[in-house]
Amino acid sequence: MKYSFLKISIPILIVIIAMFAITSKFIQPAPVKKLVIATGLKDGNYYKIATEYKKLLEENKIDVTLLTTKGSVENIKLIKEGKADIAFAQNGIIQAPDSNIEFLGNIYYEPLWIFYKNDQYKIDYLIQLITKRISIGEDGSGTKDLSMKLLKDNGIDNSNSTILSLDTQTSKKMLLNGKIDAMFMVTSHKSPVVKELLEDPKINVLSIKRAKAYGQKYGFLAALTLYEGTLDLYKNIPEENINLLSTSASLLVNKNVPAELTRLFLKQVKLIHSKESLFAQENQFPNLLNTNLEINREAKQYFTNGDTWLEKIFPYWIASNIDRLKLLLIPLLTLMFPLFKGIFPLYQWSMRSKIYRWYKILNRTDKKIATANNEELERFNKELDDLNIEIQKETKVPLSFMGEYYNLMVHLELIQNKIKERLNLTQINN
Repeated sequence: MKYSFLKISIPILIVIIAMFAITSKFIQPAPVKKLVIATGLKDGNYYKIATEYKKLLEENKIDVTLLTTKGSVENIKLIKEGKADIAFAQNGIIQAPDSNIEFLGNIYYEPLWIFYKNDQYKIDYLIQLITKRISIGEDGSGTKDLSMKLLKDNGIDNSNSTILSLDTQTSKKMLLNGKIDAMFMVTSHKSPVVKELLEDPKINVLSIKRAKAYGQKYGFLAALTLYEGTLDLYKNIPEENINLLSTSASLLVNKNVPAELTRLFLKQVKLIHSKESLFAQENQFPNLLNTNLEINREAKQYFTNGDTWLEKIFPYWIASNIDRLKLLLIPLLTLMFPLFKGIFPLYQWSMRSKIYRWYKILNRTDKKIATANNEELERFNKELDDLNIEIQKETKVPLSFMGEYYNLMVHLELIQNKIKERLNLTQINN
């Protein structure tokens, strides 16, 4: 029975494998598992988070390259040129849709910090920075892009003030040395520079009174409050409530990046950024709010619906391959249905053939009984005895086919009885 089953199942299995092999030629091949991510400066928060992505993605067999840049503006340029697959960018820099760039989501708040020397009179409004020496971040950074917008709204430019494009470290040193009056920086509250300047008694941070007004003017901005003592209760940092204006760190993707890689990347994004933080509640990030860009299809589906049922059952790459095959499953199943439908009759025939082959011997012997002599009858009887033993020894069938088996045994006994009657009759006549 085992041998017969293999004779049936192996050809069927070969046919199924061949069908999958043929249909696989008509589907898009699996993507090359490589991603290039444009980050920012090596001492910045973008680069720090990108290294977390890199670690998680490499655990999923993705080769990740990190490109250090000056910031958001340069990152956007790299995405447009196809030199980066994914990039960090400050939300609000791109004001109009771009054909090469899609939006993956906001990942955390990035407050704007405006530090100034406290030997000056207290500053409550940005307009009070007129005539001052101001660092607004280096060229190519998101800080400079946002700072220029806000300064322009308050009538501040190089005609009435000194505006410098300096990096964060240079700005900090010049502020502490009194060579500039104020510095702008857009970064997380976890930045070492932010902590250092907040702790310095010679430095103040501007609490923006009209933060909500800026938020209404620019949809990508939000008003946040950093409450007294939040960062350090023992040292009481900050010393008072501070109104902050905040944009969001966002992720952009080149539209040509394969959907499988994008979705796997989004899984790591959600894993890292969905937790509660200083300014955000649990699951507030990542989100798809406040963007003028086209939202990536995978991001919209994943952040709305989460994992598919395939992704909940299988490892991602297996689920992905099954998903790519799904369009061919219906015609494939249509072809396979008649094949499977024929398996049961074929199996029945296989089981019965094991029994019916003995009937040929019985039938041949039965036809010879009437004309056989005693010697031949004795030989027939001996052959049927041997056959009886052979059948019981070799013929193993499932219980569902035992009816055919016992019919065979009854018929064998019937033929033997006919031989015995013929022998008895011959002896009486002699």
